[in-house]
Amino acid sequence: MSWGTELWDQFDSLDKHTQWGIDFLERYAKFVKERIEIEQNYAKQLRNLVKKYCPKRSSKDEEPRFTSCVAFFNILNELNDYAGQREVVAEEMAHRVYGELMRYAHDLKTERKMHLQEGRKAQQYLDMCWKQMDNSKKKFERECREAEKAQQSYERLDNDTNATKADVEKAKQQLNLRTHMADENKNEYAAQLQNFNGEQHKHFYVVIPQIYKQLQEMDERRTIKLSECYRGFADSERKVIPIISKCLEGMILAAKSVDERRDSQMVVDSFKSGFEPPGDFPFEDYSQHIYRTISDGTISASKQESGKMDAKTTVGKAKGKLWLFGKKPKPQSPPLTPTSLFTSSTPNGSQFLTFSIEPVHYCMNEIKTGKPRIPSFRSLKRGGPALEDFSHLPPEQRRKKLQQRIDELNRELQKESDQKDALNKMKDVYEKNPQMGDPGSLQPKLAETMNNIDRLRMEIHKNEAWLSEVEGKTGGRGDRRHSSDINHLVTQGRESPEGSYTDDANQEVRGPPQQHGHHSEFDDEFEDDDPLPAIGHCKAIYPFDGHNEGTLAMKEGEVLYIIEEDKGDGWTRARRQNGEEGYVPTSYIDVTLEKNSKGAVTYI
Repeated sequence: MSWGTELWDQFDSLDKHTQWGIDFLERYAKFVKERIEIEQNYAKQLRNLVKKYCPKRSSKDEEPRFTSCVAFFNILNELNDYAGQREVVAEEMAHRVYGELMRYAHDLKTERKMHLQEGRKAQQYLDMCWKQMDNSKKKFERECREAEKAQQSYERLDNDTNATKADVEKAKQQLNLRTHMADENKNEYAAQLQNFNGEQHKHFYVVIPQIYKQLQEMDERRTIKLSECYRGFADSERKVIPIISKCLEGMILAAKSVDERRDSQMVVDSFKSGFEPPGDFPFEDYSQHIYRTISDGTISASKQESGKMDAKTTVGKAKGKLWLFGKKPKPQSPPLTPTSLFTSSTPNGSQFLTFSIEPVHYCMNEIKTGKPRIPSFRSLKRGGPALEDFSHLPPEQRRKKLQQRIDELNRELQKESDQKDALNKMKDVYEKNPQMGDPGSLQPKLAETMNNIDRLRMEIHKNEAWLSEVEGKTGGRGDRRHSSDINHLVTQGRESPEGSYTDDANQEVRGPPQQHGHHSEFDDEFEDDDPLPAIGHCKAIYPFDGHNEGTLAMKEGEVLYIIEEDKGDGWTRARRQNGEEGYVPTSYIDVTLEKNSKGAVTYI
């Protein structure tokens, strides 16, 4: 099947068909372009959607911690990658399909124009040959008619008796001339006819089939190119299907990673205050008035006198008692219990325990408000800012913050230590090979690194002290709370103001009821400010300036008390006789520890 043999007379139809093919090619290219715009807009909208719902984190505290939040954040990341794959599809279509189509359409137009021009030229040449043949034919026909007229004129004069011989001879010569010209035109017509027939045969069997074949091949190539573009259009998206599948699998894995138990535990860790729940309300005895008699008319006065005498006796005995760690007892009421104890006499001379009741809403307000304690005076002694030790937070949250800060400081300390090691190695290299550099040029940087290390160590010591203070206070509060919950209704008290056990029932503190709402808020803070017990002593071998915050200056030969051992970082906590505390280098002192002393601290 060939257009040259089958469609030899359909030049105009082929002209229209090839033009339609190019128009269809450009129409498909326009379709691909619009699809590319859709993909680009879709990817852009997906990215805007991800950006809109992606959490804006200004600090590490705002990072999603709950598994459901982390899963959603991972889904957003996968969706962002999915949007990137849509952009890849658009780029692939633009490069492989649309761009190729536009280049091919331009080349196709040029090729079609050339083939059609060749066809028109061949048709024009055939028309020219036909005109030449037709002209020679008409001239031959005309000469034949003239020769026929000349013959008729000659015969008429030859048969006319009245015609002269000269007229007859002239007519004969005219006949011969016309006959000769007719023969010449006949030969020319025959030659033109033969030439036209040859050109016509060549036109319809050689030239036109060749041109139509080229047009046919051009149109078939256009069809093949469309087929390739159709395949490329699908392949552009099929290539990203594995990556899109991974994105979808990532979303499924993110959904499976949601752990409700872990989220619940995170809620506990985030909002746990560390305070103990409020205890039971004490028994309120309103039946004491039924034991009063006429002979007990002065019971109020005797009660007051007895209360005063008992208080003095108790304080005197408390002063003479050796309290644990040398702490001085202070009047204190049980936690969150706005009552005080005092004794009363019965008609038979026995004593029983009664309560002086403050309004109940006092306890309820303490439970509801739960206001944080004020920063301890120890933080003021250190000279740091009021919120530096997170004392405004509940105990558990304060412990977490301090632990987080200690971890960050340890990471910074490790970086500075690595930098110091690198500088020392570089210094050794410079000392061995002076041509590589001056060792003295590294000294300022090395000194700065050492100062940073000292500063970070002091910060770590300071935060560790606060952390141990929080952990010790939390444990102490739990012990005191447990003892108070057990004994707050016992008639014969066995608990000292500091929570220690004593066998002397007369040492119960009988403070006035009106003082409960004032001093209980600060008792724990003053307890925390008591100095730590000495676990040994030391003698300064070398003098130490102690310019950094938290350090203690000392002179050579000076004797100091040791209150905390070296934890392995090269610093020991010491105290002067005047109470001033701070850290001193362990290598600068000669340490003597008293392992049998009470309150000795041992760090593992």
